[in-house]
Amino acid sequence: MTKPPSTNEIYLEVGDKKVFACSVAWPGWCRSGKDAETAVQALYDTASRYTRIVQAAGLEFDVPVSAASFHVSERVEGNATTDFGAPAVPISRDSKPVDDDELGRMETLLQAYWQAFDEAVDLAEGKELRKGPRGGGRDVPRMIDHVVGAEEGYLNALGWKKIPPVKDETMEQKQERIRGEILEGLRVSVAGQIAAEGPRGGKRWPPRYFVRRVGWHVLDHAWEMEDRVV
Repeated sequence: MTKPPSTNEIYLEVGDKKVFACSVAWPGWCRSGKDAETAVQALYDTASRYTRIVQAAGLEFDVPVSAASFHVSERVEGNATTDFGAPAVPISRDSKPVDDDELGRMETLLQAYWQAFDEAVDLAEGKELRKGPRGGGRDVPRMIDHVVGAEEGYLNALGWKKIPPVKDETMEQKQERIRGEILEGLRVSVAGQIAAEGPRGGKRWPPRYFVRRVGWHVLDHAWEMEDRVV
């Protein structure tokens, strides 16, 4: 039996105000903290939640035994987006080619993350979401709209030309369309059919970073909804 990818290898994205600890082999599993120690602990604290998601998708996952079991293989310098609260910097490994097996695994992970988000939406249906300390926080419809809108932006960063929406498209239809485009755009990017730079010279997101960013954002809001249900 093929050994599952390591759950212990992580990298750190270090900003001035925040640090992200992210799994190398499990794109999307990322958490942040005020420093490296708190970020690594936050990642470990979500291990059981993450395990349920990927195992439900049929993937074998070795649960880390403690935060101390993580091995930091790379550190990258963060930027303003890091400090704002999102993993923003590709790592050296992201530039390497993606084979068919890894592509299939990426697609499985994205589908699993979307399933987790949809289940969180169902859990929150008809329930109140706890407000933040200043009374803020998106409700469920706005959360869905935010996630779908962000994914549209991520497709632009990948360099994928989106399909025009149909007339009177519902949010559910838009969500389904964008998810389909993410999978299609990922395949095209992996095949090398999207240039690494845009027409104005801006660098496009490599496939591994694209999946990491999409996955992190989906899980971040899925877990937020779960935590805020009153």
